[in-house]
Amino acid sequence: MTDTTSTAPHVLVAGAGPGGLTLARVLQRHDIAVTVLERETDIATRDQGGTLDMQRDSGQIALDAAGLLEEFLRISRPEGQDMRMLALDGTVLLDERAAPGETFNPEIDRGDLRTLLLGSLGPGTVRWGARLDHVEHRDDGRLDAVLDGAPDGASDGDRITADLVVGADGARSRVRPLLSDAMPSYAGVTFVELRVTPSAFPGLDDLVGRGSMSARATGRALFCQRLADGSARVYAGFRRERGWAAAHGLGSTGGVLDDPAAARAVLLDAFGDAAPELRELIVRCDDRIIDRPLEMLPVGHRWEPVPGITLIGDAAHLMSPFSGQGANSAMLDAADLAREIAATPDDLVAAVARYEATMFPRAEANAAAAAQGLERFFSAAAAADPVAAFAEVAAAVAAAAEGDRARRG
Repeated sequence: MTDTTSTAPHVLVAGAGPGGLTLARVLQRHDIAVTVLERETDIATRDQGGTLDMQRDSGQIALDAAGLLEEFLRISRPEGQDMRMLALDGTVLLDERAAPGETFNPEIDRGDLRTLLLGSLGPGTVRWGARLDHVEHRDDGRLDAVLDGAPDGASDGDRITADLVVGADGARSRVRPLLSDAMPSYAGVTFVELRVTPSAFPGLDDLVGRGSMSARATGRALFCQRLADGSARVYAGFRRERGWAAAHGLGSTGGVLDDPAAARAVLLDAFGDAAPELRELIVRCDDRIIDRPLEMLPVGHRWEPVPGITLIGDAAHLMSPFSGQGANSAMLDAADLAREIAATPDDLVAAVARYEATMFPRAEANAAAAAQGLERFFSAAAAADPVAAFAEVAAAVAAAAEGDRARRG
């Protein structure tokens, strides 16, 4: 059993994603004890996915609070801000290139961001292979986090005592049920994730460019992101019932479709009217094809305060990716919460209340913009004029950011 006998608060964070690691980093800059639980066994356990744009009004604010903004700007990819929009027949509708040195929302691979954040933490901050099972309130007002599958050979049931438990553990948060009965629901759109390398598809540079590319029709779209290694993550998105894969005879293990050839055939049928070069993204992708149904919490999700417990990021406000605010919001949540804890470390109830008062309206505005984006991006109007649809959603995201700036002063 791990205990903290100091009068200074001890914060326990469930989840070592961008939000949880940012929270730990900013807390350590304020000399506040923090432990992060992560069920993955090490940093290399799982592919971290595609790329993120770090927004100036959110993610970059958090990185500045973490003392990592300069290093982020050094390793980020401003060229990742390039954006191409195509019709599904291949007609180029928009081809924008970022100006040299532009830092409004430079890109960084998720894995590189995680490495940056992990490298900034004190030794032993993250307990790998540790999964939170449940939290118990103690008679002294503190909390015991009981682990399921403790690290380093420790037996199940190992406990860590903390003054504050923060759920940064994503869509299936084990902390959220302590605050809310809300559960994520299917958003009606599925992404199928593919990976394409330049060696497999020499036309990748011409088609996707240095940043992102999208091509859409009513109810269907292809979204591409270039990564630092030159590969591209491709997301084939479409409106389908959640069990679409099984309905086509496709089995899966942990979301990875078991028969890549059959999966390609289904996707090629779904995008049968796409330009040949767009279909090549499906033909030439790697065999690891992942079914990713989009989920979301109710827009405006809130809870009544419970002493010693709060949430950040997807655990608090899971939304579709169509506002570009998922990781950015999680990191800004983390920076705000750490700032409030540092301001009144002897009154965590007040600190959490101030944080939640800032986070709730921001999360609601961003989630509303994301829901709007999902509807707009798969609509007939977006297929007819994707540039206008993108501008409409971007305006909603900008309005949400402006509202947050006003509240933050």
